Amino acid sequence: MSVSQITTHILDTGSGRPAADVPVVLSVNNDGAWSEVARGVTDADGRIKNLGPEAVAGGTYKLTFATGQYYAGAGQDTFFPEVDLTFSVADTGEHYHVPLLLSPFAFSTYRGS
Repeated sequence: MSVSQITTHILDTGSGRPAADVPVVLSVNNDGAWSEVARGVTDADGRIKNLGPEAVAGGTYKLTFATGQYYAGAGQDTFFPEVDLTFSVADTGEHYHVPLLLSPFAFSTYRGS
């Protein structure tokens, strides 16, 4: 299996462990409307390496993480039922890794490698 151009992983910073079994949707913005490109679920290491195609066109993309579903499965409340991370793909020859650092009441992100 090949690695897609856009990948992600989630670290549950509250537990210090990867967030497994989190549904994630990758969407692209086409003239103001979002269209689904792909969907996946994080593995035991909190990663999705095959989320979408091997190459995408330049543009604005969004990852939507079902964080409420993840925390409900853990029997824990969360302030964020989902997290949307919107980002730009400018260089279609580069890999885009978009991690999510998550706790029940906060989150952050960065452009990974």
